[in-house]
Amino acid sequence: MIFEISTSKHQELVDITDKVNEIVSDCGVNDGICHVYAFHATAGIVIIESYDPDICLDFLDALNNAVPEKAGYRHDRVDGNAGAHIKAAMLSPGITVPVKNGKLLLGTWQAINVVELDGPRNLRRIKVSVVSENK
Repeated sequence: MIFEISTSKHQELVDITDKVNEIVSDCGVNDGICHVYAFHATAGIVIIESYDPDICLDFLDALNNAVPEKAGYRHDRVDGNAGAHIKAAMLSPGITVPVKNGKLLLGTWQAINVVELDGPRNLRRIKVSVVSENK
């Protein structure tokens, strides 16, 4: 299943946990794995705490401290977003989550988020694949 989201900021985290859980529930798999993948070189997928929204801001601050937006990257001569490409590569475009009893097996405070690194964007495509466990 592929779905689309829009982002509204240059950098932000967008919680997609409910949408992914809906897809898992609809597919009828009781136990297995769910893979979530972003089709983009300037976005990533992460599992992060969902209770305190400040963790998302802290996460972006930490990324920006590790990889500054403008640091003389050669790629910036092409389209000015080398920092976003580097951060996305460090994060990974996808994650895998266990499925148990037809639901994502996440910890109490865990949530699946798209990390927007070069927005805002009208279209971010996300692929969700659910595979049943062989018994």
